[in-house]
Amino acid sequence: MITFERVLEKFTPRLKGIAHRIYTCSPSVSSDDLMQEAAVHLWMEYTQGNLSDKTDSYILQGCYFHLKNFVRTIKGRNRLISIDEHAGETDEHPESLLWKRDREAAADYLEYLNDRMLADVIRNNGLTVKEKELLPFLSQGLTTREIGAKLGVSHVRVIKLTRAIREKCRKYLD
Repeated sequence: MITFERVLEKFTPRLKGIAHRIYTCSPSVSSDDLMQEAAVHLWMEYTQGNLSDKTDSYILQGCYFHLKNFVRTIKGRNRLISIDEHAGETDEHPESLLWKRDREAAADYLEYLNDRMLADVIRNNGLTVKEKELLPFLSQGLTTREIGAKLGVSHVRVIKLTRAIREKCRKYLD
């Protein structure tokens, strides 16, 4: 049986390429952190004996999907704007919050208002009906297969819709 060190040595160059590609599409996590996460995933698969009968291509594809899912699920560590989160809810009148003596709270609320206006612009300018249906499921952290089942489409379609949303949002966020 081949040792894990040999497995890691064999896949490291290609895993670095995968980590770099994911980093350039989603720079919320560094390329080095993604590489480390891929190595941990590979180790877990190795210790469970899941690599013995798999092709190199299959193993690399599994690492790629693991990293994509890892990036998608780290919401807690990053400040993300949820397009659905700000749909018409406000407890206090905005002006009352802006006149608070606590400047930090006022600055936080201005940032909140900016995020809310940006979310409204994105939601109302150019998203298709299917893309709008997809948004709540994305914010819940569901997998592409789970979202596909709820929407009645394939997981590949969910990936394409997500990509389209990202491209449309990019012009407002860049």
